[in-house]
Amino acid sequence: MALKKATIKVKRKSTPSKTVSPKAAIKRKPQGSKIKPTYPHLHKFEENPILEPSEKNRWESKATFNAAALYENGKVHLLYRAIGDSDISVLGYASSADGLNIIERLSNPAYIEFRKYSSAVRGGSIPQIFYTSGGGWGGGAEDPRLTAIDEKVYILYTSFDGWGSVRIALTSIGLHDFLEKKWNWKTPVLISPPGEIHKNWVLFPEKIDGKYAILHSISPTISIDYFENLDYFDGKKYIEDSLYDRGWTKGRWDSQMRGAGPPPLKTKDGWLLFYHGIDRNDPGRYKLGAMLLDLHDPTKILYRSKAPTLAPDESYENEGFKAGVVYSCGAVIMDGKIFVYYGGADSVVCVATTDLDEFIQELKTTGAPKMKRVITNSNGVHVRT
Repeated sequence: MALKKATIKVKRKSTPSKTVSPKAAIKRKPQGSKIKPTYPHLHKFEENPILEPSEKNRWESKATFNAAALYENGKVHLLYRAIGDSDISVLGYASSADGLNIIERLSNPAYIEFRKYSSAVRGGSIPQIFYTSGGGWGGGAEDPRLTAIDEKVYILYTSFDGWGSVRIALTSIGLHDFLEKKWNWKTPVLISPPGEIHKNWVLFPEKIDGKYAILHSISPTISIDYFENLDYFDGKKYIEDSLYDRGWTKGRWDSQMRGAGPPPLKTKDGWLLFYHGIDRNDPGRYKLGAMLLDLHDPTKILYRSKAPTLAPDESYENEGFKAGVVYSCGAVIMDGKIFVYYGGADSVVCVATTDLDEFIQELKTTGAPKMKRVITNSNGVHVRT
């Protein structure tokens, strides 16, 4: 309804009438009315996807997705998961100067896992796991996360042997070698327990209280283990964690919280953590949410998005190996903006951006960390937290 140009008279008892301008009248909402909040969200690059499978290279001819990201020397460096004719997941390299457009892409893999498996795993006493991710049945290095600390670059990734082992592996390389693309990777070591399926572990990009911090669970609570030195892992020592399937929570868009996305981004307001969630009322669709964690105690959630920050609504997020999936392994802050790299439909690499300050402010305004939750574990037992 259009407002009249004339002023609006408001009568008050025992006082002279006064005039109220139309602009002031607009601010006086009827009792009980609500202004719809603006939730923090990411803006998808209009020229997505930025990386697609290449028929020129057999090792990446089927799928290129789930890229890790590292901002160093004025460029964004991407290590993306690739699947080719062998069905084995390897990691390819690409880079961007502006965070959006690819300026370099190598014709050979940057990382291939050559880890040996015991005879008990392949065709032996350990039964086969019917596990597939991204269409690859041959195993390999999946879904990497990159972190640079003290002139060294670390990768945490999901290591699948193609048979009965889905575990978290850790490897590293000198920062100089990484930037020069001299792939002198350290022999990978498994850091999650055998006989369990684990994914989505991340290493914080700097030490906390002088220790390396590995986040390995976000549900039902934030779980972080701290280490004086990452050489602690020798193939016989592991991080103990609850099983990957943690059931459902109640009454939220992220009623099943699958795990962390990229390594946390440090901001003046806290650690910004993107994470993967599924709505029980919208099953099968991976969406991305955001949390702000305390800088000194990152197990403490300061704010948490009430709505997805990214959802699979575009054709390139629904036409591929797995429809309805946005899955992020890498994010950087560059020139006051957030760049989030994600896989679309387990087939291509995409990017979404937003202004850092605006995103944090919206998250702080609309995100509420305290919620009553009902968790159903694998045995069907309801546990309140």
